[in-house]
Amino acid sequence: MNEAAAGDYTVGIDIGTTAVKAVAATADGAIVARVRRAHRLDAPRPGRLQHDAADAWVTGPREVLAQLSSGLGRPAVAVAVDAMVPSLAPVDADGNPIGPGLLYGDDRGTPTDPTAPPGQSGEPVGFLRWLAAEFPDAAGFWPAQTVANHALSGEAVVDIATAVSLAPLLGTSGGWDQALVESCGARVEQLPRIGGLGDAIGGLAGGGVMASGLVDAMGEQLVAGHGDGDALVMCGTTMLTWVVVGEYAPVERLWVLPHLSLPGRFLVGGPSNAGGLFLDWVRRLVGDEASAVTVADPSGVPVWGPWPRGERTPLHDPDRRASLHGLDLTHGPDELLQAAHEAQGFVVRHHLDLAGGAVQRLVATGGGTKSVGWMHALANVTGLPVDVSEVADGAALGAAWVARMAAGLEADMAGANRWARVGRRVEPSRAWHRAASDRYARYRELADA
Repeated sequence: MNEAAAGDYTVGIDIGTTAVKAVAATADGAIVARVRRAHRLDAPRPGRLQHDAADAWVTGPREVLAQLSSGLGRPAVAVAVDAMVPSLAPVDADGNPIGPGLLYGDDRGTPTDPTAPPGQSGEPVGFLRWLAAEFPDAAGFWPAQTVANHALSGEAVVDIATAVSLAPLLGTSGGWDQALVESCGARVEQLPRIGGLGDAIGGLAGGGVMASGLVDAMGEQLVAGHGDGDALVMCGTTMLTWVVVGEYAPVERLWVLPHLSLPGRFLVGGPSNAGGLFLDWVRRLVGDEASAVTVADPSGVPVWGPWPRGERTPLHDPDRRASLHGLDLTHGPDELLQAAHEAQGFVVRHHLDLAGGAVQRLVATGGGTKSVGWMHALANVTGLPVDVSEVADGAALGAAWVARMAAGLEADMAGANRWARVGRRVEPSRAWHRAASDRYARYRELADA
């Protein structure tokens, strides 16, 4: 492996649903600088979810990298970008987006199998077919990672993990399926070149190496510090719950995926729309003054069905809508916010119940870990301690590790666990757990209806 000079850093850039986050990290995982740039999530009607790809996938990554480099006075050794999957946008011959960036769950990519994980659902086929028809003069159709890679390095490359999320466009031979791509009205040459995880794909304008990229959830997973007996809860705009298991076995209504950095282990779970997307919506309803931590009575809380935008795992129902139950005259904004946090805990507990296994603790990562109410609700609903990651920008930090691989500073992903740090532990309250368990039974009636 190459050696980095003292003080050298790598950058991880995470294109999130509502913001681009970037961190600069040194060899020991210390974050020496971070930048966040918000962008708009466009949902013009219930079935649509998209980005202004030029703003979120081009301008955003360029601006945060420039701010980090300027603030630190020297360029990064290497940069890697991660983003949510699947995504796809039309671009011109210069790699500039000329239409919307379609995101997971947009009905222009209605999946052939809504219960399947990325790479098996068929959603990207719908994306490509719609974009090819609407933008017949597009030079390319690229996911967010490729658009950002090209904006920073001039290279139109996608990492293999993101390419897998675009299956079945990705064929069984490891390349794009020419017949399927052409049936969508596109050409294989309009899709990006595929690189391996941690590959160096080119240089950066200010110096340093560009990595091929990765999926945001993989970045979170790399630096979360979890193993047997744990469930990882990624608390972002989308909330993901993953139970670590020792062998592969299909689980109805959940996804089962190989663990990225723990050989021989698998993750059982999946994504839910009851993360920050749901919580931000509730906060807009109840107002900024509401505080779940002021609710004193464990029995005095209503029950949310947390589905204003449908639900992914384990319900697989894009048409499910939110509802509120057990509301009475004693309830105000605080109780409604407390109920929203509990609903997030109910979703996690639902995943744990279906996944099985002896979970001993939750490991929480992501920007939602800054919410005291959310973290306490996870502990109180599940009855498990929650170890909260010290770094809320876990996806960006994981990308910074992959950037080190591209620079030849790390051999593989297994060592990324050394960057994991617990910031605090949240213990469950017995009184709240008992009361929340009664409400969980009501939640399951709603979820299973």
